[in-house]
Amino acid sequence: MPEIARRRRSQPPPPHVVHQAIIEPDRDPTRPWLILRDDEQRPTLLDSVEPNLVVWSSLWPWRPDALIRFDLTGGPGGTALQWMLFVDDPVPDDEVVAHMRKRIDELINADLRFTFGQ
Repeated sequence: MPEIARRRRSQPPPPHVVHQAIIEPDRDPTRPWLILRDDEQRPTLLDSVEPNLVVWSSLWPWRPDALIRFDLTGGPGGTALQWMLFVDDPVPDDEVVAHMRKRIDELINADLRFTFGQ
């Protein structure tokens, strides 16, 4: 399964807190962050190794083969979080990849991050 996108950024809390937020996005109803668009679906948790790994199924019903992998490592100031997007062949064109990449980045490096006060 080819990797088509990847991003790495820090999150302020330690890995176990970020891990918990990713595996249970609705855990704290006062801080919602996984707010899906009309063309998206709630991902299924496919794998989890606390506090370092989470794998989600696709956010997109039109691309059910997509997988999103999150690798979390502790570091100064919180967690280094890297996400990777994988799809089966055929790989989508650059415009579709850019859309998918931007959306994951928005959910993780904006919406989730903002719930931690950043």
